[in-house]
Amino acid sequence: MPLLLLQGFRVLIDGLHAELARHGHPDVRPVHGFVLQAVADGCTAVELGRRLGVTKQAAAKHVEVLEGLGYLRRVPDPHDARARIVRRTVRGEDCLARSARILGDLREGWVKVLGPDRVHALEHDLRAVTADAPLRVDVPGWLGL
Repeated sequence: MPLLLLQGFRVLIDGLHAELARHGHPDVRPVHGFVLQAVADGCTAVELGRRLGVTKQAAAKHVEVLEGLGYLRRVPDPHDARARIVRRTVRGEDCLARSARILGDLREGWVKVLGPDRVHALEHDLRAVTADAPLRVDVPGWLGL
């Protein structure tokens, strides 16, 4: 079962990234989507690390990479002159919006194969068995830049 879950994940993620590349986002990697989502409406690198379940240093490295690619920017924190707030750029917002649409299309492909009731049941069951597990992106190989 673990390998089937992993394979299903890879089918979705590989399909997502192939489409993102065709739509102007060829440099985005799977972990980048998690980072962009975790930034939400803005946060420090320390908070980003907490949200992702990684060290401040790992979070800062992702911010550096995504800033270099034009997906994130750092701005002064209005409440703390020493701190910087990480925010998504227009390019980062575009990537997330396209990702959501593409994942919706990929889900619809699963619906065509399995039927809507089975896909809904699969999602429901996966939520039930993962409800108490925090989202962590410290998957081996994902954090290597």
